[in-house]
Amino acid sequence: MKKMILLLTLILSFPGFAVSEKYFENKVHYKTFFGQCPSKVVGRLTLTLIREFEKRNSLFDVKKKIVDDKLEEKYYLSSYQINYDPLQKMIKFNFDCPKALMKVQIYKKDGDEFYTAVLVDNGKLYDPTYEVMLRAEKKIKGKLPHLALPADLINSNLHMKLTSLLNQFGDNFVNKVSEVILNEKKELTIIMSIGRKPSSAFLGKDFWEEKVFKLTEIVEYMGKKKTIPAVINLTNAKKVVVKFSDKS
Repeated sequence: MKKMILLLTLILSFPGFAVSEKYFENKVHYKTFFGQCPSKVVGRLTLTLIREFEKRNSLFDVKKKIVDDKLEEKYYLSSYQINYDPLQKMIKFNFDCPKALMKVQIYKKDGDEFYTAVLVDNGKLYDPTYEVMLRAEKKIKGKLPHLALPADLINSNLHMKLTSLLNQFGDNFVNKVSEVILNEKKELTIIMSIGRKPSSAFLGKDFWEEKVFKLTEIVEYMGKKKTIPAVINLTNAKKVVVKFSDKS
């Protein structure tokens, strides 16, 4: 028994063990909060930033790298916060990414598809792989509505206006939307699926916010009546015209 105690004493006092213990004491630990971000992709960002921090223990260097290397754009970040606690030797990364709102089909005048994108809740258009990554981690579960947008209007920022509309009205309404169409004349059409029945709302060129508010009221009222118009014409902001399907 005495020999065993002596052996343990020698091991614990051995310089190699002391160095190892000191290494673990000095090692920086980290926690990452991914928010709505795809964790696999943003996890790689975390490792990159940890390596940058370990060079000089400088948060300034980390934040400078994010800006200089445009890592916000590369990793789909909508916001980030990085804090370091020197007592605990702990870095905390708080990341968040935008919510995917719609799949966008941008088309030319001849009707051919120009390219596809994903519209997110900050109004930006992301590569379709963003949706794929979110679905892989089950951060998108249902279907995204489609937005058809002419290529000529892509620089008009009308998709920003549509984003504002969708953000303003809750998921209860947005989940009923299957397609949004904006034509070359800047006329807006919203196609909904309510109880597996299609309903098309024509909103015209202007007063979209006011008209969508009216549309939500109509949908809610008709839902209580367990019926839905096939066509809801809101092109005239002062008058609503509805038409029911002969099959209903």
